[in-house]
Amino acid sequence: MTTMQWHRLLDDQRIGKPYKDHHEMGRTPFHKDYDRLIFSSAFRRLGHKTQVHSLSHNDHVHNRLTHSLEVSSVGRSLGIRVAQEIQQQPDWPAWIQPYDVGAIVQSACLAHDIGNPPFGHFGENAIRDWFADFHSQGGLQALTTDQQLDLLSFEGNAQGLRTLTQLEYHQLQGGMRLTYATLGSFLKYPWLANNPLAKSKGKYGALQSDKEILAQIAERLGLIQLGNYHWCRHPLVYLMEAADDICYAIIDLEDGVELGILDEADVLDLLAPIIGKVGDPDHTSLTDGYFSTRRLALLRGKVIDYLVNACAQAFIEQEQALLRGELEGDLIAYADPTTQQIIGDAKQMARQRIFSSPQRHRSELGASAMLEKILDGFVPAALEVAACKNDKVSFKAQKYLALMGTHQPEIDVSPYIALCQTMDFIAGMTDKYAVTLAGQLNGELW
Repeated sequence: MTTMQWHRLLDDQRIGKPYKDHHEMGRTPFHKDYDRLIFSSAFRRLGHKTQVHSLSHNDHVHNRLTHSLEVSSVGRSLGIRVAQEIQQQPDWPAWIQPYDVGAIVQSACLAHDIGNPPFGHFGENAIRDWFADFHSQGGLQALTTDQQLDLLSFEGNAQGLRTLTQLEYHQLQGGMRLTYATLGSFLKYPWLANNPLAKSKGKYGALQSDKEILAQIAERLGLIQLGNYHWCRHPLVYLMEAADDICYAIIDLEDGVELGILDEADVLDLLAPIIGKVGDPDHTSLTDGYFSTRRLALLRGKVIDYLVNACAQAFIEQEQALLRGELEGDLIAYADPTTQQIIGDAKQMARQRIFSSPQRHRSELGASAMLEKILDGFVPAALEVAACKNDKVSFKAQKYLALMGTHQPEIDVSPYIALCQTMDFIAGMTDKYAVTLAGQLNGELW
């Protein structure tokens, strides 16, 4: 029976770096990963990218940066609590402390949305729809079928791996040069767009251009190979995913109340299995007299603490299945019934009440129009330069290419690489920049 080993899964060597870091007093390579992410421009741009509510004028709702910071905080707690319980395993590296595992999960959580395009998940869908129309008109005929899938099913997770290992800091030479352990914990979907799982789950973790990087990470960590460029998940991915689910579910409801989409009473009733029902003798009186948003903020800590303990316990109980790469579904499914109910009900409320609200539909239609305008200009320009053999590119294409900066494709690149570089540029845009640029391209803003 094949089993992954912790001493390989917690590898502290860096991708793209030919020598090993020396450990500093009080600062391991995993803590350095966190610092590299925090100081990166790609992470900073998340401050102006949609979490749920596109183009919101309410500064109290979350964006991708605040969401990622909160997820990283929960992830750190999960990593520490789990490692405190399993560090006695025979293959556990002697130098790895619980706070190192906390830092690994914290860094993976910090990076989990770093590849998201402007306007969040709706931006992903808008890009996919645009490329589907473009492909139906023969626009992707110069690409192989597998390369076409990268664009037709554009995925922020795959773009995230590219951002971490190719684009930031050491361009095309390891990127941020994060440790293999952190990168493995980030890889939520360790397969390509041509894998059947990509169709069934709607997710994949690496582009065709980056498949050897995916293989290098997986082989270095000893992930179990399940098929061609397809591996099982790193066990710590489940903690990163649980941290995201906890924040995604609870914080979305807070934002819904802040924006007037949800009633506070509905949220308090949903959380009652943990906080007690209002009016019950065991219900906390800590929040009496507070406004609704502040009351929810005070109760949030109690709810998150409960869910963190539940998910950590589920991981500990399922450790052997995780090491064998056999765990089906997410960690929440193996937690206690209260945790499953809270997370499930919160997600359902978000889908039914927040994601279907009229204001969300209006903002998403506007976001779609802006991305279409941007793609209409930059994609044909990139394909034109890729097809050019005599150094002559049209005047208009030259202007589009000049705006791409370091992402500008060269004359001699393939059409596929030219489009990858174009999506590096577009996916890296903030909501604000996309709005401004689309307006300028449409002749509306000067």
